Amino acid sequence: MEAFTSKILLIIFAFSFITHSIQANEGPYQQSNTLFIRNSCSSTTYPKLCYTSLVKHADLIQTNHVLLTGTALNVTLASAKSTSAMMSTLAKSQGLKPKEAAAMKDCVEVLSDSVDELRRSIDEMSRLSTSNFELTMSDVQTWVSAALTDQSTCTDGFQEINANGEIKTVVRGRIVQVAQLTSNALALINKLATSHP
Repeated sequence: MEAFTSKILLIIFAFSFITHSIQANEGPYQQSNTLFIRNSCSSTTYPKLCYTSLVKHADLIQTNHVLLTGTALNVTLASAKSTSAMMSTLAKSQGLKPKEAAAMKDCVEVLSDSVDELRRSIDEMSRLSTSNFELTMSDVQTWVSAALTDQSTCTDGFQEINANGEIKTVVRGRIVQVAQLTSNALALINKLATSHP
């Protein structure tokens, strides 16, 4: 039975690999989509991260600026949620100095705020229409800017207390990535906001 299950899993893996390979070489539309993402990401602060985080969604994004911006926000939200969960787990770990535990607790709180702000921005984007474009984009810019500020607050808290190397490195690495994704999403939002006639 176990050999049979292994063979089925191998067949499923092979099929998904072949399907992915075929989709990756779909031709001019796929190339157009990835070129659109690359060009759009070139105006962000972290273009390589922008491209690598969005290119896997090229079929969804196509060459649509609204879909590109929405996808960037969703990718950022997923990263922020994952980082927030990791920080919650770290905050409960044994061996933290009191100042580290306090900084971790503060970080968990501001990351939770950041996740909420990113959710609100995605919710606002879902209401985007021609009649409310400017107001909606202004709200989205405000929410994403606030999320970025919250993320900076987290890293600042660890800088101030001189946390030990390992904790500081782990926290900083995760928060920096979320902040870079947020910064890229904000750049794409700003670009979209100025593109409306």
